Amino acid sequence: MERNSMNGATNGVNGAPAEDQHHFLTKLMDMMITEGIDKANDRKNKIVEFKHPKELEKMLDLKLKDPTNDDRLLDICNDVIKYSVKTGHPRFFNQLFGGLDEYTLGGAWLTETLNASQYTYEVSPVFTLMEQCVIRKMLRLAGIENGDGIFCPGGSISNMYALNVARYQRFPDCKTKGMQALPKICVLTSEKGHYSLKKGAGFLGIGMDNVLPIQTDDQGRMSPKALEETIQDCITKGIVPYIVNATAGSTVLGAYDPLEEIADICEKYKIWMHVDGAWGAGCLLSQKYKGFMKGIERADSLTWNPHKMMGTNLQAAVFLTKHKTVLLDAHSAKAKYLFQQDKFYDVSYDTGDKSIQCGRKVDALKVWTMWKAKGDAGLEEDIDNLFSCSRYLTQLIKARDGFKMVQEPQCTNVCFWYIPKRLRGKPETKEWWEQVGKVAPVIKQRMVEKGTLLIGYQPDGDLVNFFRMIFSNMAVTKSDVEFIIDEIDRLGCDL
Repeated sequence: MERNSMNGATNGVNGAPAEDQHHFLTKLMDMMITEGIDKANDRKNKIVEFKHPKELEKMLDLKLKDPTNDDRLLDICNDVIKYSVKTGHPRFFNQLFGGLDEYTLGGAWLTETLNASQYTYEVSPVFTLMEQCVIRKMLRLAGIENGDGIFCPGGSISNMYALNVARYQRFPDCKTKGMQALPKICVLTSEKGHYSLKKGAGFLGIGMDNVLPIQTDDQGRMSPKALEETIQDCITKGIVPYIVNATAGSTVLGAYDPLEEIADICEKYKIWMHVDGAWGAGCLLSQKYKGFMKGIERADSLTWNPHKMMGTNLQAAVFLTKHKTVLLDAHSAKAKYLFQQDKFYDVSYDTGDKSIQCGRKVDALKVWTMWKAKGDAGLEEDIDNLFSCSRYLTQLIKARDGFKMVQEPQCTNVCFWYIPKRLRGKPETKEWWEQVGKVAPVIKQRMVEKGTLLIGYQPDGDLVNFFRMIFSNMAVTKSDVEFIIDEIDRLGCDL
């Protein structure tokens, strides 16, 4: 059996004619551009060709056993594109990411081609310098002049870094002696904060029950008064609150916690202040909207995901800290086979020992390529457009019969209810709200089945199901915003 791909099963590169060596890659590249980019992100085409799991499983050739020739494999790859959600489509608003930046994509392709692992300078010289360049830029935007940082596999892991390095900073013996060397500790976070704090506490042995939620105001922002009261209560009980997690752009409501007031409290009680800005920290690139992050320079650490508001392809997540050596101090294991101290170059550039990983994928190139191409001004323009579109949608919702805002947006999240005609003008009783809560799931089903639009919905506290519209796709225009309103009204007019 012969194959024409570079890593052929029987006859490899040397056994195939030169013009056939890259047959699979050349065809696949053409397919990705035509089907996966041009057609997939055309507003005239569907965002998803939805099939139920069992149905899709029967349609796809996924079984692994016998070799498959390149042409058949290309057909399967075409099915992969056909039945996948087109997250680059300008009307995909389902998650805190979306869009398709060509410079980012180019950087991602180059990353995969070079297949580097970012633990030592000797195997990843360019990417070591590039990661440091991007991190220094992000630190400066956060008002930190001499800090450190590292790219992580997602914002949840970045938040876990915060939990660990803050614990090490307060109780350095925990690295070698474990939890038994510590007093009872706890984590304080907004009740609207991300669930990764609980997952991280469970993973690190702190315990999910020791993540204490702090009350928020009617805009979803952490209450400084409630925070200080909780700290005092913990101290009275002999519990040590060692880290406060503030949120800059909460997942559902897009709320920005009052960082200045939280920083005052953390300084008063000598508690590490972390800011989960995975979603909302991108506003630091905007002169108009960076005020949402006022006080960020006083935080000990920050999570920031360029793959969210900045529009970089998944994944690109960064943990930043003002404490220059804490990442290395907390995580280093000094593996002699990898981090030898007698190398012929400056071993301070071997950054892998400050990571919780060994092999670490290069994510910085995607961010660097986009930033280099667009510059600060281009990224600021993109982010300002996202905020502008969110404010335009808010304006349309307020003016359109049948739509009701949950609250004024802070970040680019716009949360609202659709009220069917049969419920309009009726008293807003408990039963009325129960009926409203059933509307969003039905409209969501219809939009997925039609493939015209993807928007998430959820309840929040006492609030019944509402739509959470996310603006993170740089390609979105005001005409797309108008389409959203019209399409939801069309899909829900008979409910």
